[in-house]
Amino acid sequence: MKKIIPAILLLFTGSQSAIAQEETDAPKKPNFIFILSDDIAQGDLGVYGQELIKTPRIDQLSKQGTRYMQAYCGTSVCAPCRSVFFTGLHSGKCPVRGNREMAPEGQWPIPAETVTIGEVAKSAGYATSTFGKWGMGFFDTSGSPHKQGIDRFFGYNCQRHAHSYFPTYLYDNDQAVRLPGNTGKGIGKTYAQELIQNEMIKWVKGNAENPFMMFYAITLPHGAHEIDDLGIYKDKSWSMKQKSYAAQVTRIDSDIGELIDTLRELGIDKNTLIVFTGDNGSSFNPKSEIGKLFKQDANGLRGYKRGMYEGALRQAAFAWWPGTVPAGRVDESPWALWDLMPTFVEMSGAKPPKGYETDGHSLLSYLKGGEAPKRDYFYWELHTGNPIQAARWGDWKAVRNGIKKPIEIYDLAKDPGEKNNLAKGKPDLVKKAEEIFKDAHRVDPEWPLAGPTKKQKVEAQKAWAIKRKRDKDTWIPPNAKPLR
Repeated sequence: MKKIIPAILLLFTGSQSAIAQEETDAPKKPNFIFILSDDIAQGDLGVYGQELIKTPRIDQLSKQGTRYMQAYCGTSVCAPCRSVFFTGLHSGKCPVRGNREMAPEGQWPIPAETVTIGEVAKSAGYATSTFGKWGMGFFDTSGSPHKQGIDRFFGYNCQRHAHSYFPTYLYDNDQAVRLPGNTGKGIGKTYAQELIQNEMIKWVKGNAENPFMMFYAITLPHGAHEIDDLGIYKDKSWSMKQKSYAAQVTRIDSDIGELIDTLRELGIDKNTLIVFTGDNGSSFNPKSEIGKLFKQDANGLRGYKRGMYEGALRQAAFAWWPGTVPAGRVDESPWALWDLMPTFVEMSGAKPPKGYETDGHSLLSYLKGGEAPKRDYFYWELHTGNPIQAARWGDWKAVRNGIKKPIEIYDLAKDPGEKNNLAKGKPDLVKKAEEIFKDAHRVDPEWPLAGPTKKQKVEAQKAWAIKRKRDKDTWIPPNAKPLR
């Protein structure tokens, strides 16, 4: 005898099936990959005019997406720049405003109360990861990647440690792992970038079914200029440093190419936004061994790493999102790394945790082909021995190379190379710059504009002393385990 199923039960089960089908058919939230190349310059890439160093995949991706001519970093050194991205705050408010070393490893940590893009991503149901160089706090501090919304980490925690591409160890999450065949001092058989790239690809494959946010903090081409294979540059009549640098840049290119191929193989390329840029301008003087050969100042911009001129702040950058970001577009509108946090909030539909704030503007409509967002100004500061500042509003640019130094004024529309200081004839613009500098700088005892305190100097000296003993030597953390 057939079992009679009540009509109400049929209706209920039918509704459940329809709901399940709707959930299956609902579009997946877009993935977000931010690639930050350490010390790469605009002039290093073929698509920006480089002729000697080959970057075919990046050149292709730039043409398949949109290339930006006035994309700005957070500020012009490593730790504060990546912290600006991670917090969505410009360097006048970001809790990390300089490369401050901490003993025994790591840099000044992001405070626990700071809302990061990792935490925002988690609130929206995203898997999160960072591969490469962290530099925002060691594992036993509030700045640990795992305390700032990151599920998976592999690479270097400390920037000083990242000065070697054949290190004795890396970190697999918070566990130190020994690298086979590496004896320190830049000598070894295991190239760190190879391991980092492999772990990154493995993670992407393992998270293809769900939305993810990945920060790929590629250490290349930052010094030391070590490479496992000189490739096409092996027989060039250049110095070893020049050949190694070129090979590092081309290694970035091929590794990004592998990532793109993986996204396509997984069928998630059209649901993935990639933004690529550098963390500061070239680390070389244009007259140096590297700068002169590769003409890194070919774009005519003044300055390089650790400065406030356009050559230090303006980056090579492209966005790639097949079918969403316009192909072949080259755009001159300015934007900055602190804009990526609100961009991700909008594209992910995230409801940020309590305490969220940002100095940025969402670029989502702009990335899709619209107009760049309007804003009052851009602002940067950098704390070294002598804190420096810069601001841009419209086409006007102000630079102050120290709190007691005079403000310089440049017209970027007519003088992108910042050769003609107009300050003497533009007192109204000097006054405007002073107002911006005052408005943009949030007072923080850890980052006084007068420069580091005596106590801070002593602490920095102690940290340096400890790290110098470890730098590129044979030291390995006592709890290090063999590489899996």
